[in-house]
Amino acid sequence: MIEVGKKAPAFALMDQHDQKVKLSDLKGKWVVLYFYPKDDTPGCTVEACEFSAGIKGLEDLDAVVLGCSPDSTESHRKFITKYKLRIDLLSDPDKKVMEKYEAWGEKKNYGKTIIGTIRSTVIIDPAGNVAHRWKTVKAKGHAERVREVLAELKSA
Repeated sequence: MIEVGKKAPAFALMDQHDQKVKLSDLKGKWVVLYFYPKDDTPGCTVEACEFSAGIKGLEDLDAVVLGCSPDSTESHRKFITKYKLRIDLLSDPDKKVMEKYEAWGEKKNYGKTIIGTIRSTVIIDPAGNVAHRWKTVKAKGHAERVREVLAELKSA
């Protein structure tokens, strides 16, 4: 279970460059890990573009932004190129990490219950603990809210 103050689940996933990204390698940094359903779809594009547009403000807060979806690394490369994204995207085709972060499971979609990606975000502190969690999010405006919460966490 993902709980604020508890250790964030470890992960090692491939990014768009086919390089392994491990949470343990990010120790000492703030990590914004956001989960989204699919590259190049309307809501996911809005969210990725907003994180990318606001990356300077997040980097100024010593944060690394990582998007994660079940898409392939090749799909991520195309998505990044098409929208000139400035964030890294992780590929979780087996959905194992998404399950650990409670970002894969039952959700409502247009009134129907389906199994899929739950759009959510976790902020992980430099010690590797969950500092903040959004169980579900709306794509538009979320990146700025993440920056605001991260600034509050850093000043606390």
